[in-house]
Amino acid sequence: MPVKDRDRFSTATRLKLLGEQTAARVYRSQTRRQARRSRLTGRAALLALVLCSMIVALAYPIRQYVSQRAEIADMRRERQEARERVEELRDLKARWQDDAYAEQRIRERLHYVMPGETGYIMIDPDAAKQSRTTQGAAHLPWYTNVWDGVDKADAAAQ
Repeated sequence: MPVKDRDRFSTATRLKLLGEQTAARVYRSQTRRQARRSRLTGRAALLALVLCSMIVALAYPIRQYVSQRAEIADMRRERQEARERVEELRDLKARWQDDAYAEQRIRERLHYVMPGETGYIMIDPDAAKQSRTTQGAAHLPWYTNVWDGVDKADAAAQ
């Protein structure tokens, strides 16, 4: 037995064991590399290339399609708004064809009164307190407005 124990710890035995372990590691790493290589074959690469090409080729048409669908939705919305506006105008036209409504609106807007009635105009107290400058050009003489217009046009030209 002492020979076997000595043989077990001998340099040759250690080197032989170390070589077998290294060979096993190399074999395992080679099989891993082969497994990695076998995952991405030429067919898979070609398929990936074709898919990428199709995505790039279809990107613009799909973008146009989405854009046109948005335009169609906007036009439908505008058409619905136009239809609603036409209905409002038809209702307004029908109201104006009624003599009572037309008379009421005319009396209201133009301050007309029927014979025998007394007309009153209510003045807004806040409007009476406004200064001459805040009331604008309506209360100035006409020649002042004309001259101010000439001055503004001359200033804009410079």
